[in-house]
This record gives sequence, structure tokens and C-alpha cells, in this order.
Amino acid sequence: MSIATMPDHGVKTHEPRFNPYDDNGGSVVAVGGDNFVIIASDTRLSTGYSIYTRYQSKVFKLSDIAALGCAGCWSDVLTLTRLLNARMQMYLHEHNKEMTTPALAQMLSTMLYYKRFFPYYVSNILAGLESDGSGWVYSYDPIGNMERSKFSAGGSSGALLQPLLDNQLGFKNMENVDDRSISLEKALAVVRDVFISAAERDIYTGDKIHVTVITKEGIKEDTLELRKD
Repeated sequence: MSIATMPDHGVKTHEPRFNPYDDNGGSVVAVGGDNFVIIASDTRLSTGYSIYTRYQSKVFKLSDIAALGCAGCWSDVLTLTRLLNARMQMYLHEHNKEMTTPALAQMLSTMLYYKRFFPYYVSNILAGLESDGSGWVYSYDPIGNMERSKFSAGGSSGALLQPLLDNQLGFKNMENVDDRSISLEKALAVVRDVFISAAERDIYTGDKIHVTVITKEGIKEDTLELRKD
């Protein structure tokens, strides 16, 4: 009897497959204003129902005016940020100046596209100040497509966070709003609130919020508590 005509006795075979990726969770939020930019992440690093650490920030300082938030496969995060820092050091030695935020954003897009056939399993959000002092946020898909905006969310709870940012900072579905500017105090309050909301629904987001505020005066960092269960 040929293989094609063998009867099916209901026995299901399992085909083993190699998966090089692991999602280690985490969420990132960034907000830009007229003279500041905020980028924040939670500090929980986990896989499945196991928590590796409760103290790992996912925000990486790149220069005095820019920082990168990465969530996803942690080994890919470390590889990508190491290569990005190496490229920035090469630029600094060749040109005797740091990369501007738009140049840095374009370089990251190119690096992601270069790996498009075996992409980094990372959700990237770049936040930085531009030449006029305004803060902008660049978000990416895994193969380098880039969007420039004033606020963005990514990571395991990105789909939960983005609609709230659209409402509170983009004023979507809000009427009779006279002042549509984003102040630093309001941005910080919204960032705190969206992470508290995400921690209630996403088991991969929690423990603490690591907040990085970038202004012309420098970079300030702070941590806020989240639920730990």
C-alpha cells in the first residue's frame, strides 16, 4: 500500500520546529513636546508566566538628546543597541560631533531594514530633541518602516496604551478643547496613568516605571511604582 493511500487512523504527528525568538514582554511609551521629550518603560523582564527580573529598564540612552526604548526579545534588544552604539561612536570619531535625532532615526531604520529577512524581534521607539529644541518620537515596525509623531506606544501592551494616548494627548473624540498643547506636567501624568492602566490588563507589564525626561538642560530619570502581581 502506497503512502498516499494509507488509511488515517486519527494519529496526529508533531513536527518539531526551531523558534529562535522569545518574547520577554515589556512596554514603552514616548511623548514629545515643544521643549522636551519623555520616554518611559516598565521594568519587568519575563517569559510566559516566569519573571526573570523586576528591575530591568528598557530605555537606552544614545546621546545627550536622544534615547531608545526597546521591548521584545531581550537578546535581540542587547544586540541591536550594542550595534547602534558602535555606529554612533564611529560617526562621532569621523565627524567630531554627535548624530542629530533625525540622522539617528534614519540610521536605525536602515539597520532594521538590513535585517529584514531575519528581523530583530523588537518593538523600537526612539525619542529625542531636534535642532529647534522640540521633542519628537519615531516608531518602527520590525523591518524599519518609520513614523514620526508626538507620541507613541509599543511592546506587549502597545495596543492598550495607544488609544489612551490618542485620546488624552491627540484629543481624538474630544470636543470644545481650547488648549491642545502638551505640557511636561500633563505628559508625565498621562504616562503614569497609561502604565497603571496597562499593568491591570497585561501580565508582562508591571513592577516599576522607569521615566527618562530629555530637555536642553539635560536628562533626568525617575522611577514610579506599579503593581507587582
